[in-house]
Amino acid sequence: MAEGGGPPPRPRIANAQAIPVAGIDDHLPAVAAERLTAEALRRRFAQPPAWQPEFLGDGRFGSERTPAPASVLIGLVARDDGLNVLLTQRTDHLRDHAGQVSFPGGRAEHSDADAAATALREAEEEVGLPHDRVEVIGELPTYSTVTSYVVTPVVALVTPPFTLALDRFEVAEAFEVPLAFLMSPANHRRHVFHYDGGERQFLSMPWQGHFIWGATAAMIRNFYRFLSA
Repeated sequence: MAEGGGPPPRPRIANAQAIPVAGIDDHLPAVAAERLTAEALRRRFAQPPAWQPEFLGDGRFGSERTPAPASVLIGLVARDDGLNVLLTQRTDHLRDHAGQVSFPGGRAEHSDADAAATALREAEEEVGLPHDRVEVIGELPTYSTVTSYVVTPVVALVTPPFTLALDRFEVAEAFEVPLAFLMSPANHRRHVFHYDGGERQFLSMPWQGHFIWGATAAMIRNFYRFLSA
């Protein structure tokens, strides 16, 4: 039992790819192509629909670490064949989410004016994304991670050309995934991790050798719910 009599923190999943697939969400419709353009996304954030995020967090906080504010940048890169989502593969030695696929982002600093400022600063520090190529268009609801961060996903349009410069201490690779692929639940797989005292469910969205799962996949799924509402 956690300190104070509350439920214990959920355990971290060491090898998510080893957890069997429990189902695929191909019964849900893909977001229509006309909703996945830059102008359509600007309109959606300017006049958001009534909707509810599907995932609010992947774990309860224990007593080890005080929850800290953080932001990630869901960068939508304009390519000739549509918008792509910019993602990173984290290096294997990091304390949190080592080796996992994530959005550029990190903990807020006192000098950051708001969540968007955190996301832009972190994206520039991690992958060298210049601010003048980024247009912030909105935010999604916060997501609380099992590693004690309260994360604000900041959605932005990214206009090429730009040249990335990776922080090799934190980022092993940066890559792009078509937004249309991620906005099709036929590519969303469900997993159930059983442990002593309960279970955790999570989504994965494998893409060309990259295993997108956990908090990143959950925020993508919330983005899907926002766009399909």
